[in-house]
Amino acid sequence: MRCAVLIVLGCISVLLSGCAATSNETTTVLVSVAPPTASVGIGKTQQFTATVTGASNSAVSWSVAGGASGGTITNSGMYTAPAAVPNPPQVKVTATSQADATKSASATVTVTTAGTAASGSVSVSPSQATIANFSTQQFTASVNGTPSSAVTWQVNGVTGGSQALGFISTTGLYVAPGGVPTKSDGSGGSVATTVGVSAALPGNSSASGTATVTIVPLNQNAESGGIRLGTSGGNANDSSASGRRITCCGGTLGSLVTRAGTEYILSNTHVLARSDLAQLNDPIVEPGLIDTGTCTTTGARTVGNLSAFYNLETGAAPKIDAAIAQVVPGNVDSRGNILYLGATVDGQGVPVPGAPHAGSGVTATLGMAVAKSGRSTGLTCSTVLAVNVTVSTQYQKGCGTGTNFTVNYANQVDIAGGSFSAEGDSGSLMVTQNTADPVALLFAGSDTDTVGNPVGPVLNFFASGGNSVTFVGGDAHPVIGCSLPNKPGSEISASTVASDAMQRAATVRDAHAPELLGYPEVQAVGVGRSFDNPSEAAILFFVTKGQPRTNIPAQIDGVRTRLVEGQLFSRRGIVSADDSAINEQSTGTPLPAYSVSEGDFVRAKAVHAAHVNEQMQQKGVQGVGITSSIDAPGEAALMIFVVRGEAHNAIPPVIDGLRTRVRESSRFRAGFGDREPHPACRVAAQPNPENFAATRELKTNAYRARQ
Repeated sequence: MRCAVLIVLGCISVLLSGCAATSNETTTVLVSVAPPTASVGIGKTQQFTATVTGASNSAVSWSVAGGASGGTITNSGMYTAPAAVPNPPQVKVTATSQADATKSASATVTVTTAGTAASGSVSVSPSQATIANFSTQQFTASVNGTPSSAVTWQVNGVTGGSQALGFISTTGLYVAPGGVPTKSDGSGGSVATTVGVSAALPGNSSASGTATVTIVPLNQNAESGGIRLGTSGGNANDSSASGRRITCCGGTLGSLVTRAGTEYILSNTHVLARSDLAQLNDPIVEPGLIDTGTCTTTGARTVGNLSAFYNLETGAAPKIDAAIAQVVPGNVDSRGNILYLGATVDGQGVPVPGAPHAGSGVTATLGMAVAKSGRSTGLTCSTVLAVNVTVSTQYQKGCGTGTNFTVNYANQVDIAGGSFSAEGDSGSLMVTQNTADPVALLFAGSDTDTVGNPVGPVLNFFASGGNSVTFVGGDAHPVIGCSLPNKPGSEISASTVASDAMQRAATVRDAHAPELLGYPEVQAVGVGRSFDNPSEAAILFFVTKGQPRTNIPAQIDGVRTRLVEGQLFSRRGIVSADDSAINEQSTGTPLPAYSVSEGDFVRAKAVHAAHVNEQMQQKGVQGVGITSSIDAPGEAALMIFVVRGEAHNAIPPVIDGLRTRVRESSRFRAGFGDREPHPACRVAAQPNPENFAATRELKTNAYRARQ
């Protein structure tokens, strides 16, 4: 989760890198293309997008059947129709998975002459924009060179935009989200990405223009005076050279702590101490070398000196990834303020910096709403998905070079969503959304999750001479930025269930139909997908919301069960898969995690302790924790983290009476700097402060319009 930049001297080219349905089978790679059909006028363009599931590498190669006569398509999926209608007029646009060249999907394009519907050449101005998160940008559209308001505005193809990508008004005012949008880097990590703001003529989607928006959080900027935390930073020596190639790394200076009256910056060992390679008293700079533009300390300030760090390879349990640097007086905000973490917004609607709740922090609980402010994605907000997580995490020594090694952690905190963090956010402090109490220190992640060290063991490690370590901060307060447009979505994956698995679930259901309908709260029994293991089928119990639960089993003859709550379902009795889907339409979207009772949590801890070692020794398993079931909200479950694409043994639906939940992702990684260069963690042009000042005055009304 640390970022790296590679510079080739002479050329000054900047490149970047990071930070199964059945037993013994690997996940099937699936590709889909949107839109599946399109009508495009000659010489006009159409944006296509591809989605790859079942592989950590989400990249595709685009092609058009028929060669130049069928049109052209860019690496980003922008199709341009030919100058004349081909014969036949239908051509295929195909996306082929780079992870598995045998997997592809196509869209059919009908090339037409200018139709009777509104037509013309549409352009968007500015064509490229770099703005800060929570900021705004006014776009304008022109049709055939003439300014026009008769267009439909979209963000990445979604009219009006979305919480994750930002919103756009009918007049072209774009409002950036609080967190920078992310995507898979193709190697198992999450990296920042751009979004496309487009204007299209109503009734003729092929007549459109698109602008590229790069969102850069202010966390990456050099600060004057006492720096606020949550900012870019790292060890002044965190770079490496090989011939004319220089690679530099950086992460996040997370928070301010104090011990016996002395203040320290808290971050990760792999950020401040170069994954055990640093020397005590090494200078810690802001911004990190990755954000100076030169891979040198030019433009950076020494804000602290490395004081202590946990040795990742030799440190005793409980293992942590943490380091502290004694503050250079005057160079760090002594109040402990963290960017965007405040309880109020400024005159333009942007959250102000704020300090965490002073003290020793709190223990993470399932479903707890948390936030973090970090170098790469700014302020992001999500939910505690699992606790007591034992997880295997991969590291690399040094920056851009060095050996790989693995650290096994226990009792970690797992946060839902690959968009919660990206490479470069390591070292960020996770806090509760409602009180800003410290919860965990972010250190690693996959393309679906973020992992943090609980703050208790971190603070205890740095206690010395009877002097405890506490967080510098203020009173409890809400993180107001999390009430703005940056909320997590459902954690239910889009995987499909094999038809034979669905048929088996129906067969088992039918064999037990009379007894299953005998539970007093059950209105109907159907079949569908399990949410605890989305690649498996489940027997669905449609139960009356609020009615006491009887002892509905967690599995029947090896088939998982799922409880769906509602008041009155339209389909009753034993229902088909189609009727089950109709019943589900009347229910809400499941949450990533639910709270569970203390008794159920204690039971889950006992099952976890009894089986964690045997599960961690299973092939393909990289973590085991405690979570809540989605198939049975309110019940605890054993979370099994598996590596996508690696074969693993079948995971039973129940272990010692406790439901299991399967979480598939790329490998958990931290501190990598030698991966193949990717367009991520870019040293982008810094936002223009004057542009912010001019556009943020529109911010307040834009937020009100969305609420």
